Amino acid sequence: METVQIGFWVIAGLVVVALLFDFMNGFHDAANAIATVVSTGVLKPHQAVAWAAFFNFVALFVFQLKVASTVGKGIIDPSVVDHYLIFGALLGAIAWNVVTWYYGIPSSSSHALIGGIVGAAIAKAGTDPLIAAGIWKTVAFIIISPLFGYLLGSLILVVVAWICRNKTQRRVDKWFRRLQLVSAAMYSLGHGGNDAQKTVGIIWMLLLAAGVTAHGDPVPMWVVVLCYLAIGLGTLFGGWRIVKTMGQRITKLKPVGGFCAETGGAITLFLATSLGIPVSTTHTITGAIVGVGSVRRTAAVRWGVAGNIVWAWVLTIPCSGLIAAGGYWLGRSIL
Repeated sequence: METVQIGFWVIAGLVVVALLFDFMNGFHDAANAIATVVSTGVLKPHQAVAWAAFFNFVALFVFQLKVASTVGKGIIDPSVVDHYLIFGALLGAIAWNVVTWYYGIPSSSSHALIGGIVGAAIAKAGTDPLIAAGIWKTVAFIIISPLFGYLLGSLILVVVAWICRNKTQRRVDKWFRRLQLVSAAMYSLGHGGNDAQKTVGIIWMLLLAAGVTAHGDPVPMWVVVLCYLAIGLGTLFGGWRIVKTMGQRITKLKPVGGFCAETGGAITLFLATSLGIPVSTTHTITGAIVGVGSVRRTAAVRWGVAGNIVWAWVLTIPCSGLIAAGGYWLGRSIL
């Protein structure tokens, strides 16, 4: 009986830690969803986070759990998963999020989690449990998602500029201040749909390993609801250190540019989520913002800032993986 009781509390504790990561994901990535709508002056910060948090949760009713399936079963062999591995993966992801949040670097919570899972799995069993197809698909979208966001953001701005060519700037701003509410909602839907499912996936992985959920059974609904609530609450509290970087330091945005960047990013997230690919909302919106800025003129983009962000992208998976490997061994000592 004692062993079962200990097992229950370990599982419950790790679920809480996973939800903490999910909260931090929303907190860390709130800037991605609200930076453009705040920097253009369409919404005040507290209004923007409430708007984004609401649509983060609404995504629960929009998207299938394909990303959760990829994270839960498509990155590493589920047979090697235990509570030490889950602990290490979450520790690696949370630690990297804290570091990058402190320095105001818009890194990827998604890739921090993937790096944590991979690092902890290697610490336990070497490279044999890794599922190459799932990992390479995720890594490929480190490049594809910002490029797709860049292309869509710039293309949408060109189309909008042509449509509005005979309209006054004042009238265009008036239209797009309203339309940016729609684009911000779309982006927040994509953000919640893709990112909340990553935590759903890791909790599902834990429950499968513990025998709480059988293979072939659907994800328990309480897991899904809690994960969407956690990311929405994280967004509501907002990662203010990163908002300035995303909203103004890369390029100056007006409502029309904010609308184009958010719409391009939202389309990218909708596509990736429908394909079950865990992508970075940070990478996606950064690419879209750069695309919008570069249409105006290349000099409008602060390429030094963008370059620093890219370096954070490159380092996220290996750094979170190394921390997770240490976390795996720490977990064996304390759990």
